[in-house]
Order: sequence, then C-alpha cells, then structure tokens
Amino acid sequence: MGISEAMALRPAKVGEAEWERRVMLAACYHLFDFFGWTEQIFNHISLRVPGPEHHYLMNPFGLNYCEVTASNLIKVDIQGRIVEPGPYPGNPAGFAIHGAIHESRDDAQCVIHTHTTAGMAIACKDAGLRHDDFYGAQLHGHVAYHEFEGVTVRPDERDRLKKSLGDKCIMILRNHGLLVIGPDVPTAFLRYWSLQRACEVQLAAASMSGPDRRLAEDVVRQAGVTQKEFDPDGRLAQVVFEAAVRRMEMARARRFVDFRG
Repeated sequence: MGISEAMALRPAKVGEAEWERRVMLAACYHLFDFFGWTEQIFNHISLRVPGPEHHYLMNPFGLNYCEVTASNLIKVDIQGRIVEPGPYPGNPAGFAIHGAIHESRDDAQCVIHTHTTAGMAIACKDAGLRHDDFYGAQLHGHVAYHEFEGVTVRPDERDRLKKSLGDKCIMILRNHGLLVIGPDVPTAFLRYWSLQRACEVQLAAASMSGPDRRLAEDVVRQAGVTQKEFDPDGRLAQVVFEAAVRRMEMARARRFVDFRG
C-alpha cells in the first residue's frame, strides 16, 4: 500500500492534513528501521501538526520503529504534554530536544535525532564532520554543534540547544549523536541520509592507512552551490523519499521488478 492509498484509512476524528502527515511520519520511522538507523526504542523523529498550537507528532515510547503507525503516533505540545491521552507515554528526552527546536524555527517542521554508530563516532571526534568527501562537501556551511550535557531532559538546556542550532539545518550533538531539521519529512530524510553517508565515509576513511585527501575551501564552497543547481525544481527530496518507501515495501513483500520486461 502506497502513502496515497493510506489516506483512505483516515479516522473520522483526524483531519486530512494531519492524517497525511501522520502517514508520512510513520513511513519515515519504518524507513529508519529498514536502513538500520535505530537505537532500540530510543531517539525520535517528530513532525509539526498544521495549526497555531505548535503541536507535534512523535513515536510512542516503548515501541520499536517498525511498530509505529499513523494512528499510534502521540501528539504533544511544546512543553511535552500529551495533547490526546492514549495507551502510550512519551520520552522526556524527546520532548526537551524536539520541543525546543520546533518552538524556535518555523522551518523545523520535521526534526530527526539519532544515535547511529557512524554518527556518534563523528560526534566524538574533536574535528567533527569533515567536508572532504562527496557528501560532506555538500553539507559545508550547514552544520552546527552543541556541547554534551548528558541525557537531554533539563528544561534549561532548551535555550542552549536553540542557540547552538542557530540558522543551520544540521546539528552534531557532541559525544551524543546527530540532529537534522527540514520543512517536511522528505527534505529532512534526504538531509539525514546525506549526513549519515558523510559520517560513514569519514569513519571508513579514518580506518585506512595513509593521509586523507583534503579539498580546497573554494571547491567545498562550490559543492554546496552545485548541489542546489542539481535540484532546480525542489522535487529531489520527494522523489528520493518515495523511492525509498517503494524499496522498503518491495523488500518486505519479497517483490522484484523483472529486468527483462
């Protein structure tokens, strides 16, 4: 079943705009499970709900990412209070991080936070993310850093999180993990995919003997410009997201496209 077909399952009490976002967010959770970017029941992907209340959706605490559905996503306010009580609680650490970011940036409709091995490894390096590979170069000028303060549950860290992020769309939480924002799920997903790939490549290169090949600053800056020119109509993120969903659903159903056709 595609995302568009899932709209037919919308409960009467949920508006079309919110249900569409619920389906998209649930699909994103399943993609993260499919690609192995999960950390047991921890970490979060959140998405703003249309409306002036600044409510957002996130995963119920205790479920695996592959158990998340459009209907069991919980809805919370900026302070982390559950808006519509149900059988599942939320994770206080998620409220602290995601609430702060959703509150501070109108373009932060979707917020992704993970603890992948590659992401945490780069977060533990003093130099942080390098920009000397194909993906890292594209992220030049878009990465912020936030100092480690332990498990993110204290209300006073919210302001520091917002200040650290500033106007960037990616933030590396020192000694902790990765954080990405986007105006929608597909954009955040593509940004995260690029960041994860950059971390994996850097980690692999660091494991090999011999000096790394450094890119000149003007080349790195041009890489960011070229990346925007590659997607003039702004549809790349949606195309990538839909392709990822198809790949996941085909693998789950053990379906294949016959190349002879």
